[in-house]
Amino acid sequence: MPGALRRAAGAIGTRSQELCDSIRLAPFVHTDDTGWRVGGSPAWLMAFETHTATVYQVRPRHRNEEVRERIPADYAGVMITDRGQSYDAAERAGVRQQKCLAPVLRSLSEVLETNARGARRFAKRLKDLLRQGLALWHERRAGPPVSDFAERVGRLKWAITDHLRDRPLSDRDHQRLLDEPGRHDASGSLPRFLDDPSIEPTNNRAERALRPAVIARKVSQCTRTARGTRAFEAWTSVVRILSRTTTGPDLLYTLARLAQPLRVLDSLGLGSIGSWLFLLESAPSWQTSHATSAG
Repeated sequence: MPGALRRAAGAIGTRSQELCDSIRLAPFVHTDDTGWRVGGSPAWLMAFETHTATVYQVRPRHRNEEVRERIPADYAGVMITDRGQSYDAAERAGVRQQKCLAPVLRSLSEVLETNARGARRFAKRLKDLLRQGLALWHERRAGPPVSDFAERVGRLKWAITDHLRDRPLSDRDHQRLLDEPGRHDASGSLPRFLDDPSIEPTNNRAERALRPAVIARKVSQCTRTARGTRAFEAWTSVVRILSRTTTGPDLLYTLARLAQPLRVLDSLGLGSIGSWLFLLESAPSWQTSHATSAG
């Protein structure tokens, strides 16, 4: 059985590397991160998701350098991310981005709930403009654009840029909401989804890919060794892609065949219960709806 396991591990490793290589050639990639542990020490679990692949990566730190392992500085596609500093490093200046609108809208809603009526105008106007953008994006995704669609997009983009023009505001919260989105608008990373309906305005794909990690953390020590962590990356990435083409009993049979014997795999340091729960939980998650929404 150890010989068969080595052959399976070789096949899994080869397929995992193919998935990694495909990321840099994809027209877009969603990426996000969450906490993880390796041998009890803090680490970061990153997900990189495209239309055809998902790649998981565990590293002790989450910096620009770790992101560039999968999305190089000369990446020709569009990277959809949150507002983390690791995505805005100078080395990534040439990479086109789309910033997730969901946290921006959440921040606006929080300000609107706490600020007095007279200090709400900036946040309310920006939230309305971004919601108009989401409505236009959904309209375009639903079918061919009507004759005045491009004109409406142009007017909205101008309105967003005008509202986010650099200027001092008396309210500190509004100044913060102006400065960061203003930088992203100036770089094209805020409204890029309006020019290309294939670019999603939120990072829901990557967030969904990471959800099973939250469950795994609660019931295990994550992964225990460096060797087990590399195996975990490969297996989770391959299982994720398997779930896109295989369903029901066939998927369970394939997983059971790949996972035997669990005792030997556990000796690699995969942290049995939690890591394997991640495998099984992440498998069917692609089959849920990818409808994009933002609050």
